[in-house]
Amino acid sequence: MKDLLSKAIRRSSIANLQNQEEHGPKLSRVLSAWDLFVAGFGCIIGAGIFVLTGVAAAQHAGPGIIISFALAGALCALVAMAYAELASMIPVAGSAYTYARASLGELISMLIGWDLILEYNVGASGVAVGWSGYLQAILKEAGISLPAALSHAPSSIPWGSLLLTILLVGGAFFSFRRAYQLRFA
Repeated sequence: MKDLLSKAIRRSSIANLQNQEEHGPKLSRVLSAWDLFVAGFGCIIGAGIFVLTGVAAAQHAGPGIIISFALAGALCALVAMAYAELASMIPVAGSAYTYARASLGELISMLIGWDLILEYNVGASGVAVGWSGYLQAILKEAGISLPAALSHAPSSIPWGSLLLTILLVGGAFFSFRRAYQLRFA
């Protein structure tokens, strides 16, 4: 039991992490800094502004939504500054997982890694559902009406968002660069 606890709180030194980064297996960098900026900005705009802003303003916050966006923006800026500080202190790949591994130990870093996977999946699901709703509205305006089995499935599965997610994940499986280009096609 003592051995398990010591492994759970074992930390990696920054020098060891940098050595692993230099001499370990490498992922190929297929996206530039500009690509990452555009993808991140697009996700923020797509998820934050275009998906639920109208519903939130109409049904919940009203004009106070401006204050909500200002507070959310300030919090995002604080998180960005924290990530920038961590990235300058520990300049290796791995995001919050690597930072937690260096400072809090392997158990906490594993939990953070799985939390990030869950976070990205929930976020992608929200964007995909929002996109599906917009696609249905565009098709309806064009006079194309989807069958009820696709637009209002009895099992409440949003088929449009599910197909979009499968398409993008399948593309990323074969070539991340191609999947990235597909997002902006």
